[in-house]
Amino acid sequence: MSSTRPFTSFLHERSGVGALQQRPCLIALRPPLMSSVGRSFSSEDSEPAIGKEKASSEAVVIGVFSRLTSKDEIMKELNSNDIVISHDLALKALRSLESSPDVAERFFQWVLEVSPKKLSSKSYNTMLRILGVNGLVDEFWILVDDMKKKGHGVSANVRDTVGQKFQEDGLESDFNRLKELFASGSMDNSVDKVCNRVCKIVMKDQWCADLEKHLRDLKLEFNSDLVKMIVEKLDVEPRKALLFFRWIDESGSFKHDEMTYNAMARVLGKDKFLDRFQHLIEEIRSAGYEMEMETYVRVSARFCQTKMIKEAVELFEFAMAGSNTPTAHCCSLLLKKIVTTKKLDMDLFSRTVKAYTGNGNVMTDSVLQGVLKSLRSVDRFEQSNEVLKAMKEGGYIPSGDLQSVIASGLSRKGKKDEANELVDFMEASGNHLDDKAMATLVEGHCDAKDLEEAAECFKKMIGKDGVSYAGYAFEKLVLAYCNSFQARDAYKLFAELVKQKQLKPWHSTYKIMVRNLLMKKVARDGGFEEALSLVPLMRNHGFPPFVDPFIDYLSNSGTGAEAFAFLKALTSKKFPSNLMVLRVLEAMLKSARHSEAQDLLSLCPSYIRRNADVLQLFSSMKPDKCSLEKPLPAPAQIEA
Repeated sequence: MSSTRPFTSFLHERSGVGALQQRPCLIALRPPLMSSVGRSFSSEDSEPAIGKEKASSEAVVIGVFSRLTSKDEIMKELNSNDIVISHDLALKALRSLESSPDVAERFFQWVLEVSPKKLSSKSYNTMLRILGVNGLVDEFWILVDDMKKKGHGVSANVRDTVGQKFQEDGLESDFNRLKELFASGSMDNSVDKVCNRVCKIVMKDQWCADLEKHLRDLKLEFNSDLVKMIVEKLDVEPRKALLFFRWIDESGSFKHDEMTYNAMARVLGKDKFLDRFQHLIEEIRSAGYEMEMETYVRVSARFCQTKMIKEAVELFEFAMAGSNTPTAHCCSLLLKKIVTTKKLDMDLFSRTVKAYTGNGNVMTDSVLQGVLKSLRSVDRFEQSNEVLKAMKEGGYIPSGDLQSVIASGLSRKGKKDEANELVDFMEASGNHLDDKAMATLVEGHCDAKDLEEAAECFKKMIGKDGVSYAGYAFEKLVLAYCNSFQARDAYKLFAELVKQKQLKPWHSTYKIMVRNLLMKKVARDGGFEEALSLVPLMRNHGFPPFVDPFIDYLSNSGTGAEAFAFLKALTSKKFPSNLMVLRVLEAMLKSARHSEAQDLLSLCPSYIRRNADVLQLFSSMKPDKCSLEKPLPAPAQIEA
């Protein structure tokens, strides 16, 4: 880089947009102006963080400006990496480029032309140090002059670092000039010093002509950074901040831009200054500017913290009508705040959804998930259906998982009417509750010990959707009955639905039913016959019979007649395989139930009674202490 290249070619700020209409009164505060569209504003209570820089942003920026020189190429490269230049990123990048003055200059110039407001006093001083320590003396002094015009002072760090460099290079005149700069009180013109002087004047007395004269006598050159800093420092006295804000524009000292308008809006965004805030944000848009996200987030959070939910919603509506629209996270936070207020105002909820989706956005499961969690936190889950209806107006239908969450939450709390309303709502929307959600609803009623309602809910389900996808819900229902020691009631429902509704239970459901019907007490009271009736049904549905519980029962307490009935039920043929007969006989003999085993054998066909394996089984498992009560018939006797 040439040491004589002028910095002025790129150190000029862009001019502001059009001036606002001349105001008739310089001092009096404006009365609130009613919006032509009846807008107030709204927002949510969250504290959404405006996107943080990626960990590699600084490295990406340095790489881009080290490789490229074309402005279009640079912009394209930054956009492709989702890089947005912020105050912090600009400062970090410059500090990393101290040994690369060419790249630093290219970056500094680019930011000046594209987004000059991102360069703070620290950024200017960092660039100044880079120029000084790299021997670019002419450019150093050009930048010093430009900084003076902008109200930025030279820092002590730059004075010491660059002063030492001047001495080392034998630049005595430049070293003396730098000392004189500080000796003459140049630091008094730093932005911070100027800001403090102005604020001290404004805060000291009531606003009057003498105060205005005192401000004019300072002969300051106001710019966006300075005005923004003054307004923000006057935040403790919003009324005086607004008086200064109006005076500086109406006196011709400065024409407000988007930055200063938003700074003033953030100061006024409080309960006591609501009317002036509303007027100001309308003024911002009429002047062709937009509300910054920082303004929306800060004021919205303040409104929500002070329970000004209606105003927060109005602010959200206002922001959604602009170009800097709140994010999905902002919308979610506002909706969560609405549902946790002392009294749920569904009109505000609906307005928020409408404002968000009306701008082309869509509601998502994550938004509903957060809202449901908030409803539960204030014990208001029964109003989930109202929330669903409002979100449906925005085109949203919950996923199966969230349908299950709502179904479970309502039914477990015993909210029968609300649970039925959920089913009707989903049907009316053309998206019936899926089988898992319906099962969750049935299961919830079961957990609430309302088995009758669970059964009715299930019947309603298969009445609307048929039995094709009812397996999961039916198993949950059967299991709930069995866990409540009502296995025989479960059987009645089972038989009714399978025979009359052609329901096809899962194999696992059959197993649950059989296992519970064959529990000792249930089996003695008729459960065995009921379990046995399920065996052919299982077979007809293509499932292998579930024999283990039967064999356990027969080996412990079943009769020979029951064992014979079980064997007959296993097959559509005359009799099951020899192996199955042997398995049943062996189980009974191992349990020392020789008499019952003989009873079974006496009922079996002759080819079973004279089978060599059967005879060997009985022979090898004779009782130890006594003979068989009924001696095993000889083959000849069997034949006879």
